[in-house]
Amino acid sequence: MMKRLKVLCLLAGCSAMLFTAIPVQAKAPSLLESISQNTSEEEQTTEEKTEQVPGGQFDILNTETTTENKAKVQDVLGEPVGANAILSANKTAEEYAQAYEKGKNANWGYTNLGIADVEKGNLNIRAVADQEGKLVGKLPKDAACEVLDEDGTWAHIQSGKVEGYVSCDYLLTGISAIHKAQELATTMATVTTDSLKVRAEANTDSEVITMVPNGEELEVADVEGDWVRVYLDDEEVFVSADYVDVSSELSTAVTMTELLYGQGVSDVRVDLCQYAKEFLGNPYVWGGTSLTNGADCSGFVLSVFKKYGISLPHHSVAQANCGTKISVSEAQPGDLIFYGKGSRINHVAIYIGGGQVIHASSPKTGIKISNVSYRTPVKAVRILND
Repeated sequence: MMKRLKVLCLLAGCSAMLFTAIPVQAKAPSLLESISQNTSEEEQTTEEKTEQVPGGQFDILNTETTTENKAKVQDVLGEPVGANAILSANKTAEEYAQAYEKGKNANWGYTNLGIADVEKGNLNIRAVADQEGKLVGKLPKDAACEVLDEDGTWAHIQSGKVEGYVSCDYLLTGISAIHKAQELATTMATVTTDSLKVRAEANTDSEVITMVPNGEELEVADVEGDWVRVYLDDEEVFVSADYVDVSSELSTAVTMTELLYGQGVSDVRVDLCQYAKEFLGNPYVWGGTSLTNGADCSGFVLSVFKKYGISLPHHSVAQANCGTKISVSEAQPGDLIFYGKGSRINHVAIYIGGGQVIHASSPKTGIKISNVSYRTPVKAVRILND
């Protein structure tokens, strides 16, 4: 036991001498130099090497650093990285600015990314961190937000135009959020001209299907040279690449203001629109009529109105021939807005007020809210007579 204590004390003393007497700069090069020893040395046993180096294995660090050794060290270490690169790299102000912008725009523009982790529907955003707090918005399933702060129970977030609090139980953050976002990020084309022509084919002689206003976003299927193939509800169409900005995007929250109806609207219209919005984010299924498991555009409208005792046919063209024709400017919440390929109707949505519609858009997006002019409306119809 005493011999063992003496050995331990001796080793501790050697270690203390090494770390107090030897400059840090001298250690690393000498240690790296030892990696470069010739093959015959590598074949020696540990015991042989210890006998050849005065003071045992630890004394190998006492070797002086020469210019040649430093060169070998640089070969091993390579170019500086991380903080060392900032200290030693010779960058211009412009290069630093570009590096800053690249870092700032990482993670789809979020510094501390959060993703709504709900099975279906929306995550409630409240004005205060309390279950009874006033609702200020809805964060749809898989939508993104900036996490400003969190305490393990509530997260203070910002998403789109909404700022408020959500339960941490239904929010992915950190690496989990980034991995989820990589699955969810959608390439979008944002319109940069006052009225963008959407064409059936990728050429200027092709039929103009509709017009899309400045600022609207279209989901990108592919970029094909001077043309971008995009989804227009459940169709694939083309727009000129000269008049859109293409970027990777994550969906964001919907404000309660965006869900308001306006004054003078009957209770049944308000109730119908509120009912329709319960199914935001649910799937689009061609030919379907299920509000939970999947519906197409006319199937969604059919099923919403069925709850209020109104029977409608399962086809957008047939629904356009129901009720009373009105102008789009006259539309009230609960009225139907129709869209088409040229003047041929092929899509229907429910107007919910505030210049917005709710509709079963496409297999990619499911049931969603859009601006009423996200494409040119062809017709408006009033079904509810109140």
